[in-house]
Amino acid sequence: MLDKLAAGVPVLLEIDLQGARQVRESLAEAQLVFLAPPSWDELVRRLTGRGTEPQHVIDERLAAARVELAAESEFDTTLVNTSVEGVSAELLALLNVV
Repeated sequence: MLDKLAAGVPVLLEIDLQGARQVRESLAEAQLVFLAPPSWDELVRRLTGRGTEPQHVIDERLAAARVELAAESEFDTTLVNTSVEGVSAELLALLNVV
C-alpha cells in the first residue's frame, strides 16, 4: 500500500472503525470516508429484509452500527449509501479516477 501511495496511486481500503482509527494514527494525511445508511430505519430494513441472518446476529450488527454511526465525525467525508451505483461513483470521484 505505501509503495503505491509513494508512486501517487490512490489506494482504497475497506476497513472497520478500528482499522480507520489505526490508519488515521499511522497516516495522518489519509482521507477517511464514512459510508452511512440513508437513515436508521433504512439500515434496519436492509438488515432484516435480507432474511439471511438470525435475529441475534442482526441485533449484534445494529449495536455495532450505533457505535460506528456515533464515530462519523472522525471521518473527513461522509457518503450516504442510497444505492451501490451512486455511492460507488461518488467514491471514485473522490479518488479522482473517473
